[in-house]
Amino acid sequence: MDESESANKKIAKESVNVSWGGRFNEPIDDFVKRFTASLSFDKRLFDEDILGSIAHAQMLEHVGILTSGETEKIVNGLEQIKKEIVNNKFNWLLELEDVHMNIEAALVQRIGAVGKKLHTGRSRNDQVATDLRLWLRNQIDSINTLLFNLQRGIIELASYHSGTIMPGFTHLQIAQPVTLGHHLLAWNEMLERDYGRLTDCRARLNQCPLGAAALAGTTFPIDRKFTASKLGFARPTVNSLDSVSDRDFAIEFCSVASILMSHLSRMAEELVLWTSAQFNFVTLPDRFCTGSSIMPQKKNPDVPELVRGKSGRITGNLMALLTIMKSQPLAYNKDNQEDKEPLFDSVDTVSDCLRAFADMIPNIKVGEDNMLEAAAKGFSTATDLADYLVNKNVPFREAHEIVGQSVAFAIVQGLELHQLSLFQMRQFSTKIEEDVFDILTAKGSVASRAHFGGTSPAVVAEAANRAMTTIKSR
Repeated sequence: MDESESANKKIAKESVNVSWGGRFNEPIDDFVKRFTASLSFDKRLFDEDILGSIAHAQMLEHVGILTSGETEKIVNGLEQIKKEIVNNKFNWLLELEDVHMNIEAALVQRIGAVGKKLHTGRSRNDQVATDLRLWLRNQIDSINTLLFNLQRGIIELASYHSGTIMPGFTHLQIAQPVTLGHHLLAWNEMLERDYGRLTDCRARLNQCPLGAAALAGTTFPIDRKFTASKLGFARPTVNSLDSVSDRDFAIEFCSVASILMSHLSRMAEELVLWTSAQFNFVTLPDRFCTGSSIMPQKKNPDVPELVRGKSGRITGNLMALLTIMKSQPLAYNKDNQEDKEPLFDSVDTVSDCLRAFADMIPNIKVGEDNMLEAAAKGFSTATDLADYLVNKNVPFREAHEIVGQSVAFAIVQGLELHQLSLFQMRQFSTKIEEDVFDILTAKGSVASRAHFGGTSPAVVAEAANRAMTTIKSR
């Protein structure tokens, strides 16, 4: 080998990534460098990465691997780097692949050889697993705050409209009268279960992988409980192989997010229907709608429609994560680099949708007269008439038949049930008396359902108070 060839090989070897280049004899291909790098999306983990590194350095001092002076230099250097990143003065380098190596390389450049000691007893495998858990834990806390804001707005609106009557639907056909407050509290119950799932997810992910190293742990006398406590984790993870390789906590969050978004999508669909001219139940604030470029009369409910559409996106992210993980052998594989973008997108999308709804729903205008008029249509009190007959000692199946005949007659007459005369109704049962008209109105119907979980205004008002107490007690 001549001298020029030897020099070229030396230069090539020096160009290899400094975190793992010792074993390689040529630099990584430029395309492969771009293809394998995660910096473009994982740099948003910088805060968690620095927090984890500080805790790791403090643990190394605690067990005698670093001196107090070395730890102080590392911590000060990391805090300065964080300030640069926050102020958009940090120089991110694609050649360093990811957020972890960019920060470590900057630390070494800033404080010298002592910065190289920081990686003692850890790997990027346990480092990224820790960063991701820290980040997601914080994001769940933020999402729960947004969820609280939405629930509070819904409950306040429900309390105000505890006596506002509207049609209840099954199969999108008018079924029985309910109150708007009762309907809104049904939304809240969905969201309350979502809050429970998020809380459970947070509890399960709140374990610290640091110290698992690449897959088998480390020969250094580390104190994993110390690190876990410093980072606010409930405990260290139990198995080093599992610690670095599984992303079920991310999958679980995306599953919870999918359910949450399906609930928001259902609400969005109802808002889209209710704002249409055919329903005309509610009016959305102008700032949450758009117009048409050709039809000047249009006011389109774009925000609810987008929320409805984004539910599919979140479900897609869940499917992506499940597919990424489904055939991976233990322990860490590069596939796991693909976990972040679906997770990040799910967090961002859910947060945006919750924020939009929390701002929009409390400010909708309700067409109470239109709702009441609609509730009186479609023979919505037919079940009340059947119950009335049962209370007159008519067997339910017989009462059902009598009411069905009454409805058929009313349809021919072009009338609603409450518009039939007493004489006309008694053609079908002599058990029907003048008091029947007390229960054939929408108001009488909802008032009669005064049991726990029912739709009577008094019960709904109590339910709204309980719901508000529940969310404020968290």
